[in-house]
Amino acid sequence: MVRYTLVKGELRIEYSATTDKDTVVNLTNHSYFNLSGRGEILDHPLALHASRFTPVDAGLIPTVELKPVESTPFDFRKATPIRARINADGEQLHRAHGYDHNWVLDRGGGKMTEAAELYDAGSGRVLKVPTDERGIQLYSGNFRNGSIKGKGGKPDGLHSALCLETQHFPDSPNHPDFPTSGLKPGKRYPTPAVYGFSTR
Repeated sequence: MVRYTLVKGELRIEYSATTDKDTVVNLTNHSYFNLSGRGEILDHPLALHASRFTPVDAGLIPTVELKPVESTPFDFRKATPIRARINADGEQLHRAHGYDHNWVLDRGGGKMTEAAELYDAGSGRVLKVPTDERGIQLYSGNFRNGSIKGKGGKPDGLHSALCLETQHFPDSPNHPDFPTSGLKPGKRYPTPAVYGFSTR
């Protein structure tokens, strides 16, 4: 079950699941955001409260490594425009043609804490993403090629929007050292995706 509510500038997506057999559950939201409403998202400063990320293999599936972001293009601990390092040299960015990775949240798991903040200076719009999950996936619109029409019938081009997806780590059932995404009979999977909008 999924429930959507919008109250005082906060979009809340609440997931709920039960099972009669052991299974895995990892629900998230793949909405695209562009706080300026036009052009690219590359000049949006982004902060991610994460000191590590999960590198990916050639198929964009996480490896077993939890790699520190320090001194890499994946360091968003201080708000940084996405443009600043998206074209940096390195295997991880080349594989995904930009960012399409999971960050390991420093304070994730158990209680709601802020995972990310996105800002657009031109409009003053702010997007804050709190979560009780352990990870957040940033997808920087690397494969958008204009084949889909967006607002006003305009082509939805490269880096025209991004996703911030709160979640368990991708492929966690195949990585015993990752936090579990298992759900057992009699247990309920309750976790919200929250997007808070404001201006400054």
